Amino acid sequence: MDNKKLSHLEFVQGVINRLGTNSFLIKSWCITLVAALTVLSSGTKEQYILVAYFPIIIFWFLDTYYLWQERLYRAKYNEVRNQKENTIDFSMKPSTKSYQDNQYLSTLFSKTIWPFYIILLATVLLFMFVFHD
Repeated sequence: MDNKKLSHLEFVQGVINRLGTNSFLIKSWCITLVAALTVLSSGTKEQYILVAYFPIIIFWFLDTYYLWQERLYRAKYNEVRNQKENTIDFSMKPSTKSYQDNQYLSTLFSKTIWPFYIILLATVLLFMFVFHD
C-alpha cells in the first residue's frame, strides 16, 4: 500500500477511534449522572428520580449520533481502501451513499444502543416503584 493511501486511512481511522471513545464516555457519564440523581431521590427529594429520565434520553440521542458518525466513517474507510492511489484526495467527508446506507433512526434502535438505554430506563422505573411510595 502506498504512503498517500495509508496516510488517508490513518486519518479516517483516527476519527473512528475518537468517535468510539466519545460513545464510551457518554455511556459512562449517563450512568454516573443517573446514579447520582437516583441517590439524591432516595432521601427527601423524590422528584429527582423523575429528572433522571431526561439525561437518559438526551445521552441516548447523543450516543446514537456518535455511533451513526462512526458508521459513516467506517464506510469512508472502506471507500478509501478501495480507491486507486492516484484518486486519493484526502477528503474526510462521507459519501452520499454512506448517508443512504446508514440512517440515524436505524442507528437509534440498533442492537448496540437501545438495550443499554432501555435497561437504564427500566432500572430507574423499577427503583421509582420499589423504593418510593
